[in-house]
Order: sequence, then C-alpha cells, then structure tokens
Amino acid sequence: MTDFARARRMMVEGQIRTNDVTDLRVQAAFRDVPRERFLPPDRQALAYLDLDVPLAAAPVRRCLLKPMVFAKLVHAAAIGEGDTVLDVGCASGYSSAILARLAASVVALEEDAALAKLAAETLAATGATNVRIAAGPLVAGWPPDAPYDVIVLNGSAEIVPDDLLRQLKEGGRLVGVIGRAPVGKAMVYRRSGGHAGAHPVFDAVAPLLPGFAKPPAFVF
Repeated sequence: MTDFARARRMMVEGQIRTNDVTDLRVQAAFRDVPRERFLPPDRQALAYLDLDVPLAAAPVRRCLLKPMVFAKLVHAAAIGEGDTVLDVGCASGYSSAILARLAASVVALEEDAALAKLAAETLAATGATNVRIAAGPLVAGWPPDAPYDVIVLNGSAEIVPDDLLRQLKEGGRLVGVIGRAPVGKAMVYRRSGGHAGAHPVFDAVAPLLPGFAKPPAFVF
C-alpha cells in the first residue's frame, strides 16, 4: 500500500522546493492537501509522480498538472491571505484545494459537468469551505464574481486570454502556460492602468484547456 503522506513530503522536497518554490505557505499547502483524493482510485498511485495525471471523468483529456509546474505557477501568482482567486479549469478540484489554503476565497470554474460534480464532492470532503464551484465555459471566465486578485489557468492556452484579463482587479495577476507542447512559457500577466502587461517566468508545457486553442489559419 502506498504511504501517501510520505509520498507527499517527498513531492514537496524533490519536485517543488528544489525548483525555486521558496514560499513556505505554498510548500505547506502542497504538503497538506491529499492529491490522491482528487484522482480516480485506479490512478491514485500516480498522484505524486512528476507528470500530468489524466482524469478519466472528462471526454476531453484533462489532467492534474505536474506538481512542479502548478507549484511554480502558484508561487509566481504571489497569492495573499485576503485575495479572491478564480481557478480556471479546476477539473477534480485539487488546484482549488491548494489555492484555498492561500487565499480568502476561491471560485472554481469548470465546464465539464462530471468533473464539476466530482470537484464539489471532494472539496467538501477535504474541508475546503472557502471554495465555490461555478459551471460555465472556461474561456469566458466568471464575470459575476469579478474582479479577481488572481486568476490561475489549470492548463495551457494558445491565445492570450483577453476575456480573463478584463476580470482582474487593478494590480491583479493571471498565471498560466502560453503555448502548446513541445514549446510553452509560464507567464504572469499583471493588470495596471487598464492594461495587462506580461512577462515569462519559466519554460513549461501543459495540456491545452478547452476553448483556448488558436483558431485555424485561413488557407487559400
């Protein structure tokens, strides 16, 4: 039987802390949240490996992001204890459980009905009381609760997520992977003066989120 608590500690020490995630609050969140609880039983043994773990519930390939990639995105977002966070593509809810340890409140946005139901049940079972599930297209964000201090993309986008950037507060940050395998960059967008500037923070690839593909080029 897998010792999940030990595997969780090893994940933090071997994949997260050694990859420049120095924020002790972020480390503690990853050490405390049981990642295996957010996976189907037949995939729980994969929970703490250095890979994107696929979820069986979605018709489109959806994953829990690699621990290192997600941790570095969360670290780059610099989430404060009073922040409101929009988690775009929460899937089974693991990312929202992590964010809930760092922020005042989290809106967990998911468009796949089966995943949204799973996220709601698992988050409730693991005590994430400051998370609310929202159902709708990921690319549209969740305007009813905007503006947000932080928006997190749980996957990659081939397009600049302009609709999401408009839902940031002044000084708000959006983090996510822009590009598609084998090339991608983790980016931080910061809203200032009504505009959002961007800077890359590390090389990364992640599964493409539904709705964030680049439109096909017109060919004569």
